[in-house]
Amino acid sequence: MRKLAIEELCRMTVEEYRAADKLPLTIVLDNIRSLHNVGSIFRTADALRLERLCLCGITACPPSAEIHKTALGAEDTVPWTYHKDALTAVRELREAGYCVLALEQVEGSLKLGDFRPAPGVPHALVLGNEVKGVQQTVVDACTHSTSA
Repeated sequence: MRKLAIEELCRMTVEEYRAADKLPLTIVLDNIRSLHNVGSIFRTADALRLERLCLCGITACPPSAEIHKTALGAEDTVPWTYHKDALTAVRELREAGYCVLALEQVEGSLKLGDFRPAPGVPHALVLGNEVKGVQQTVVDACTHSTSA
């Protein structure tokens, strides 16, 4: 098998991406330290056509050369918002009718493979800091918790 060159991927333009249907999933980044991790999440969100990212706390925001290094332009296509803290973002999402899940090891968490999203309900997934995980106050504000 031959790997495709970037020009062969037929990547959508920014305008095409913004007009395309999205998967009703928002990712909340709770104090992600690594700019490369942020860029990788942007690129993954672009590939899956996710609704948006919520960057919270110390999570870096575009424009950033380090984010671009791994996002490869996805920071220009994926909608994102910045929130002072993840707790505020989670509360806003819950008020807007989202089912919010913390991706964290907690008592009674649902295995990610067993999770079945409710049809017609928008969902958000909170990803935590590389060392400390999702803050306990944020976990407490979520609808559910799921683990790998």
